[in-house]
Amino acid sequence: MGALTKNTIIEISHDFFDQVVRPILEQEFPRETAQMTFGVFGMGSEALGMDDELSRDHHWGVRIDALMPADVFNTKREEMLRVLDSHLPATFQGHEMGEGLVAGAGIAPDILPGFLARTIGIDHPPDTYEEWLSMPEEDVIHVINGEVWYDPVGEFTAIRRKLQNYYPEPVRLRRIAHWCRYFSGMGTYALKRAILRNNDLFAALAFGKALRWGIQLAFMIDKRYFPYDKWLLAFFKRLPSLFEKIGPIVDEAVRMTASWERKLYLLDKMSDILDSAMVKDGIIKPHPKFSGSESSGYRLLEHAYQEILKVLPQEIKTIIPQQEQIHMEKFVVGYVDGLDTESWHRLLNLTES
Repeated sequence: MGALTKNTIIEISHDFFDQVVRPILEQEFPRETAQMTFGVFGMGSEALGMDDELSRDHHWGVRIDALMPADVFNTKREEMLRVLDSHLPATFQGHEMGEGLVAGAGIAPDILPGFLARTIGIDHPPDTYEEWLSMPEEDVIHVINGEVWYDPVGEFTAIRRKLQNYYPEPVRLRRIAHWCRYFSGMGTYALKRAILRNNDLFAALAFGKALRWGIQLAFMIDKRYFPYDKWLLAFFKRLPSLFEKIGPIVDEAVRMTASWERKLYLLDKMSDILDSAMVKDGIIKPHPKFSGSESSGYRLLEHAYQEILKVLPQEIKTIIPQQEQIHMEKFVVGYVDGLDTESWHRLLNLTES
């Protein structure tokens, strides 16, 4: 039987590290290498093993993410890159060296505090409830994704493990409470009002946000981090209990043929399923069935919103959980600002016509 063909850029990059990069570094920089971490993690579809032909038009190729102590970064980084550049091939297994958001082709050196700050927004693993609530879950994915192949010190591996264990329970409940408020108070309620006023623009906005908030709630109840939207479908299908129950609802709701009234009906069905899941989980107590209003709709999940708030630790009740990739976007602003226009157009695949 012949050798297995490597299918993903992570697998190919792992070979590249083992066969090319690690031997050079261990020979030329043994002390420094023993303090470093290597793998593929952070931004990009390839760090999730979800890259395809459409992923290859920017920031894609053989890639090694490297984390090193600040003193090594400040004193040895440029020398290490020069040595590697003089030894590295232009291609490996038919793939070019990837250049990412951090300087370096094939290998991208960084310091752990810097990597954490531009992903989860703090330069250390979260220690308090407030720090946990300050991290958008879409950004947590960038820390726990991909693979780590070499981490002799073990610091980054320990951080990944801490985050992979999911939120502390009071933090999870705080987030669930607020997403109940979003879904019901600013989602289905808003869609009901838009329908009553024949406001299609408002209906489209309210529906899209409500659908996303409802799916996010399913992730929180199933104790899974919600990803960046373009990876959502794949992650959604992996939910251990709630995809089977709300997946068909979502599938019908997003169809163009579903009327606004039908979409709202499906979101209300989602409310019932999420409510029942929270009762089963012990997040809220069993309760009588409720009916909605002809003018306000079925604001069921705001019942859960209040019940959860009342049992939360006082110090986190008024903290609004962060969402979206705000910390990564702060970094991207600086990155884009530092590029010349020609380089930026090249990354965007914009050509003059």
